Amino acid sequence: MKFENLLAEVGGFGKYQISIIALLVIPRVTLPFHFLLNNFIAAIPSHHCDISSLDADGILGNLSQEERLTVSIPAEEDGSPASCHMFSYLQFHLLTNSSSSTELPVVECQNGWEYDNSTFKSALATEFDLVCDRKGLNKATATIFFLGVMLGAAIFGWLSDRFGRKRMLMVSYLITILFGVASAMSQSFIMFAIMRFFTGMGITGISIISIVLCVEWADIAHRTIAGVIISFDWSLSTMILPGIAYLVNDWRSLVITVTAPLGLAVITWRWIPESARWLIANGRLEEAHFYLSKCASANNRQQNLRDIKPETLANIIIAEGKGDRKYSYLDLVRSPKMRKLALLTGITWFGVAFTYYGISLNISGFGLNLYLTQFIYGAIELPSKLVAYLSLDRLGRRYSQVGTLITTGVCIGITVLIPRDLWLPRTIISVLGKGFSEASFTCVFLYTTELYPTVLRQNGLGYSSFVGRVGVSLAPLVSLLDEVWLPLPQVLFCIVAVSAGLLALLLSETHNVRLPETIEDIEKTRKRSVCSQHEYQLGTESYKQTK
Repeated sequence: MKFENLLAEVGGFGKYQISIIALLVIPRVTLPFHFLLNNFIAAIPSHHCDISSLDADGILGNLSQEERLTVSIPAEEDGSPASCHMFSYLQFHLLTNSSSSTELPVVECQNGWEYDNSTFKSALATEFDLVCDRKGLNKATATIFFLGVMLGAAIFGWLSDRFGRKRMLMVSYLITILFGVASAMSQSFIMFAIMRFFTGMGITGISIISIVLCVEWADIAHRTIAGVIISFDWSLSTMILPGIAYLVNDWRSLVITVTAPLGLAVITWRWIPESARWLIANGRLEEAHFYLSKCASANNRQQNLRDIKPETLANIIIAEGKGDRKYSYLDLVRSPKMRKLALLTGITWFGVAFTYYGISLNISGFGLNLYLTQFIYGAIELPSKLVAYLSLDRLGRRYSQVGTLITTGVCIGITVLIPRDLWLPRTIISVLGKGFSEASFTCVFLYTTELYPTVLRQNGLGYSSFVGRVGVSLAPLVSLLDEVWLPLPQVLFCIVAVSAGLLALLLSETHNVRLPETIEDIEKTRKRSVCSQHEYQLGTESYKQTK
């Protein structure tokens, strides 16, 4: 007997599954809030040297602000004041002589900076002076956060396969709340960096556990729609984020605001069920029967479970060791086909995450308003979800993954070839690339969840996410390579996306295929049965006869 047949009896996609998705959306809205938060709290406003050290005698008192800057700070090519240098002494002759100031002696800022607070009341740059020679630390805040995400993916992947999905979901809530609030109260950059690292470690548990819970409760026919629906919260939250950042333009208040939904998530956690698949695979039959009964009741299928006792569930999934064996990441490399699967999913995740965040964390490249650009990036993700759903349903998982990754790389490559003064076509191609990169992320979450067996599903997703977050951590640093050669970051993003897409062709197709339950299901040579509608009905009838 297959779990899918039992799930069909209690309702594979009814009110119960919809309620699970609704409950998981509450914590998931914080994911894009925190993952893309750096675009706002780490933004660098216009700034110039504080010139008070040049005006010790008050001799600038009769000059306008523009005149003070003229005699104190050299001008850039566009006429704006230099950001990181000032004259070594006042140059009053520039008030009457408009000759170039580039040959005059300058020094680095001696007394800090003055910032333009018209857009941001405060940001990390203004709070901790992360400008000029410390400018790289702004990019580093994103890398530090995603290093935490990377570590959290490995930790929560293992813990949730060991101790259950639901329990670890609450742990991730509490860690994110604790360190999210602590980061908002940081008194130094070092403290902020440490708190953001642990915030990232906690929040990744929400990401990988929620998608697995959603898919494990859905039947074969509805796994695609379930995986796509739950990913809509990311796109909607990405569109909402710039509005929140515009209204809450103090970085400390913004961090607390985007963490706040987890308070409600803690309250509603009690109604989220544990995965029945995981419970059966680990020999906890009484609990599995309890949740399956709740599912049948919510979906008006109580009569179909009436004759099933907890002990009979042991025949649904026969896991190695009958629930006594504990699995770890080592099981991903102990057998040949698992090693191949781990290698390929890792490469695919690296390519998806590296290119997605390479685009998403560079929203200043359009020359548009910061908030408008973020909104456009979020809006383009909505139709990309529809494209992902149609592609996953019609073309299958493998070709959808390959197609979206390669198309993302091609779009990035085209932007390298279009001259920068052609603003409109560059913007259109960049937005299309962002849309396909989001579609590839939608595909990879569902695809990876279906590729790994139940006993290792969270370990597999945790490992894959870990490798993906390596790419995310590198993306902000790769963006700094534009100082070596302006198109170099885009060239690297393009090469990685196309290469990962081609290697994804080596993965197995999982569309309309029963989820593997054990490592043996992956390793055995015979192909796992594809569940057509006719076979599905036959399996269900056979299941009814065993009752």
